[in-house]
Amino acid sequence: MAIRFRTLAAASFIVPLALMAGCSANQVPGPAGTALASGGRHGTIPGSPAPAAVSLTETGSTLLYPLFGAWASAYHQQFSSVSFTTAPTGSGTGIADASSGHADIGASDAFLSSGNLVQNPSLLNIPLAIAAQQINYNLPHLAQGVHVKLNGAVLAAMYEGKITSWNDPAVARLNHGITLPAIRVVPLHRAESSGDTFLFTSYLSTDDAHWNSAIGYGTTVAWPHAAGARGEEGNDGMTTGCAAIPGCVAYIGISYLSQALKAGLGEAALQNAAGYFTLPTGPSLRAAVATFVPATPANETISMVNGPAPTGYPIVNYEYAIVTSKQRSAAKARDIKAFLHWAITTGNAARFLNRVRFEPLPQPVVELADAQIASIR
Repeated sequence: MAIRFRTLAAASFIVPLALMAGCSANQVPGPAGTALASGGRHGTIPGSPAPAAVSLTETGSTLLYPLFGAWASAYHQQFSSVSFTTAPTGSGTGIADASSGHADIGASDAFLSSGNLVQNPSLLNIPLAIAAQQINYNLPHLAQGVHVKLNGAVLAAMYEGKITSWNDPAVARLNHGITLPAIRVVPLHRAESSGDTFLFTSYLSTDDAHWNSAIGYGTTVAWPHAAGARGEEGNDGMTTGCAAIPGCVAYIGISYLSQALKAGLGEAALQNAAGYFTLPTGPSLRAAVATFVPATPANETISMVNGPAPTGYPIVNYEYAIVTSKQRSAAKARDIKAFLHWAITTGNAARFLNRVRFEPLPQPVVELADAQIASIR
């Protein structure tokens, strides 16, 4: 199920597509193994799964996939009755599988669209952790410690085929002191419906009026016919594809940064809405997200791309679990609720997140997520 949006209103950041109605979350996170009570209409969250053996299925985001695999292994060690089947299918498929019931949990870098909710009003998008997207390139003569500076307008021109060489004046103006090669720009994009595409095209849409009006943003878009452009499957495919093509530029989820650097790819410093160039580090991700926490609505549908923080990285996002609030059985509902609460508490520990360069959810976002989790029946 692809998420297609036409255009974005011109602004320094993307306005959330949901009503910003407030909700007070009375959920109190607690350790696994305890029963968690919430106030009012939210219901309760069990601290452990049902005793009977169960298998939970998850499909979707390749950005989240490495972390979800680590969570699944650790959760099974703690609760041996629960096993997982996971598949890195892309966010669009994750949303579709959760909608159709083919998966218990759909993982997505993109929040649900209004169209998704019209088709399935019982769907929830529950943040699990904070992620980001890097822009990588294959310029062999540059040392890895050198970070080419890029912005949304230049990247849009590369993907539209208007900038065809790395030494183009528009790129050079951003990179005083760096000798850029006269080799062809080869833009790579995701071939499948992808939350990474949603994030990347959202960034382009906030910074380039032509891209915003002509192409827009979504999990799939009508990619321009730039010379040499090609599609790749998953973040793995983007990484290996870019490593094989000198001159490549690619958008790749941050959980693959170590793999990208090991493959010899460079990492770009991206210009944010305040005009500063930043890398996707822990401090820059936290700074970016902090400005959006007070604005996160009860359903947690919000874009955090190109926010106003001067030190913030411009492409950050919540990694979402897409689940239905109406489960087939009370036992299944209990198992999903227990796991999702574990993921946003125990699973947000540094021992899990550091390996994929994610950041933990701020406490107010955890409380909103628990309120959504408690509503699963």
